[in-house]
Amino acid sequence: MRSQNLTTYTKGMLLAGILASNIAVSAVFTLAAQEKGEAGQPTATASSSAPASSHRWHLSHSLFFERNWGISIFGVRAVSSGLMIEFRYRVLDAKKAKQLNDKKANPYLVDDATGARLIVPTMEKIGQLRQDGPPENGKAYWMVFSNPRRLVKPGSRVDVVIGGFRANGLVVE
Repeated sequence: MRSQNLTTYTKGMLLAGILASNIAVSAVFTLAAQEKGEAGQPTATASSSAPASSHRWHLSHSLFFERNWGISIFGVRAVSSGLMIEFRYRVLDAKKAKQLNDKKANPYLVDDATGARLIVPTMEKIGQLRQDGPPENGKAYWMVFSNPRRLVKPGSRVDVVIGGFRANGLVVE
């Protein structure tokens, strides 16, 4: 019985380590892209690395989210070999974005094609795999959704729902 608990604990810690490394690498690439943009060089935006449909979505919807929710959506992408789907955004107005970081709101992601509903997993010692502190202007935030059967793939259209917030038709990179 004790060895089974140790095995379960070890697997959980391994998953947490893999997820943390993916998030750290993602943060490094985001920072590098931002620094290139400040130096006058092109940044890694949706137009340079993502499908054109993702870029069109961002252009047509970004102003809505900035005005109504105080955020700029970076996008949705598959991480951890497709076992997780990451949603990233930057807070522009902390008061408007407060609901997105609310601990009581249970975020989920819906795949438009299959109707599959993915949730944010909760780790035993870590908690939900999302940021839920008070939002701060200019900071980037993330959350990951469990995709155990890899139903959601790059190119899929998804909706992200967090309380009253809903972003429809995002394209997974």
